[in-house]
Amino acid sequence: MQYRKLGRTGLNVSVIGFGGIPIQRVPVNEAVTIVQHALERGINFFDTARSYTDSEAKMGEALKNSRSRVIIATKSMARTKDDMTSDIQTSLAMLGVDYIDLYQLHNVKTREALEQVFRPNGALAALKEAQKAGVVKHIGVTGHVKSHLQAALKSGELDTVQFPFNVVETSEAQELFELAEQVGAGIIIMKPLAGGALKSPIQALRFILGHKVSTVIPGMDSIAQVDENTLAGQELQPLTADEKNALNEEAGSLGAAFCRRCEYCQPCPQGIDIPMVFLLDGYYTRYNLKGWARERYWALPTKPDACIECGACEEKCPYSLPIRRMLVESMVRLRN
Repeated sequence: MQYRKLGRTGLNVSVIGFGGIPIQRVPVNEAVTIVQHALERGINFFDTARSYTDSEAKMGEALKNSRSRVIIATKSMARTKDDMTSDIQTSLAMLGVDYIDLYQLHNVKTREALEQVFRPNGALAALKEAQKAGVVKHIGVTGHVKSHLQAALKSGELDTVQFPFNVVETSEAQELFELAEQVGAGIIIMKPLAGGALKSPIQALRFILGHKVSTVIPGMDSIAQVDENTLAGQELQPLTADEKNALNEEAGSLGAAFCRRCEYCQPCPQGIDIPMVFLLDGYYTRYNLKGWARERYWALPTKPDACIECGACEEKCPYSLPIRRMLVESMVRLRN
């Protein structure tokens, strides 16, 4: 495994990190095995979040005997000082640690949220107090909106920035790369496989690692995924012309309006597994697995027709997808 500096933090992080969303879906013992296998494969950067249900607890259980070898990052959607103070304490307890290497302001997606976290009684104030107390070592920000991330970085208060970048989503990344380098912020890349839509993970990760990023954090929920993803971080070979062409062709087939499976739309008040519906629709439309996709669609405990069009999912979607319309379109295809 290759390692790079995480900006001005001075931390040496594995170029392939561990994204903590998917381990929510597996039992504790299985999650522990997967995370520990990642550690054995050279991964030392583990990213989770307060909002990832039991991900922090599972990560803490897996890493409890390896604290000195790992760099733990988590994050919170808290916007006020009091709420962030509470979340920091909860994260420490769930992870079973006495300090967290990197705590991030999570999914700052609106101007209002950005202004709120930077107020005297905002979430950043709590993080800075925790930093002085030694329970948070470094502070970062995550998000999907370039302008808000730029404003956050220009404050000079943050050590890292985490945002989506992959062969599908490239248009706005260069300015963030340049600004992060100017201010000395480490760059953490999420959604490297476009939410699981890209089916050539090694090539997709190598594409990203050809840029000035610190670490890439694909989500993983199996030993096989760990083994495949870590291969990309071993020799850092540039893509060949044929590999670039194949990757670009795959990206072009996805278009722009597709679900990245970030899961911010969850939980649905009606219990619809929205990312799963779109995943099955992708198998139906892009991979010619119509029968397989239909069979699994009909096994879903709650179908898209349970949608009451409350719009909660669309309010939370960082990509502003027309989720309600997309659910109807997927349902029509998968039912036929």
